[in-house]
Amino acid sequence: MGKKIRVGVIGANGKMGSSVVAAVQADAQCELAVGIDIGDSLEELLKARCEVVVDFTNPTIVMENLAFCIKHGIDAVVGTSGFTPERIETLELWAGQRPNSRVLIAPNFSMGAVLMVTFAAIAAPYFESVEIVESHHPEKVDAPSGTARFTAQKVAVARRGHAPSPDATDPQDMGARGISVDGVPIHSVRLRGMVAHQEVLFGSIGETLTITHDSLNRDSFMQGVLIAIKEINHIDGVVVGLENVLPLGS
Repeated sequence: MGKKIRVGVIGANGKMGSSVVAAVQADAQCELAVGIDIGDSLEELLKARCEVVVDFTNPTIVMENLAFCIKHGIDAVVGTSGFTPERIETLELWAGQRPNSRVLIAPNFSMGAVLMVTFAAIAAPYFESVEIVESHHPEKVDAPSGTARFTAQKVAVARRGHAPSPDATDPQDMGARGISVDGVPIHSVRLRGMVAHQEVLFGSIGETLTITHDSLNRDSFMQGVLIAIKEINHIDGVVVGLENVLPLGS
């Protein structure tokens, strides 16, 4: 058996972080070097000789964590939300100053979610209307979700050059129409009992198409997290989207 990848987990006591800890410990190619959470120093990552760090924290501290990883040459797999274009640009600037820096930001680690976005981008040019409805548990701190935003961005690129979706809504009523991301309306539901659910709805005259994905528990994300850990050395700089380390991204 070859050398195991030494993995650190930031946010190790959270719901997602604790699932990542268990998945890393159970994987034959990985070794949990350290798990840290609120009150712990990032220096623990250096003491544990981490090669890859997985961050499942929150938008208020994730940039600080990534600045540390980039500075010290630790690859970072990120599942935290809140990455605006400005934040991505800042990370690219930091990574550009440090050769061999690698940061993989995944709006979603589920295989089904990655395929949902891919299928939505394929369908997008063929329909007049498109909207997204996403539902999550009420502890989720951002709305719309990172996956919904990412889907809307991919759909918008695929629809470039096409007319916008028709909408006769009075501008004063736009609060009821969700938030527009690159011209795609997104509606967010926060409901007890949900984990993660998203529908991408397309419509044209006489037909509709709905692409739906459900994560029923957090285990659904772990396959993608482990792939990201093992394949991150195949990217350069800052990359957004798990598909970049999957065969369909080649």
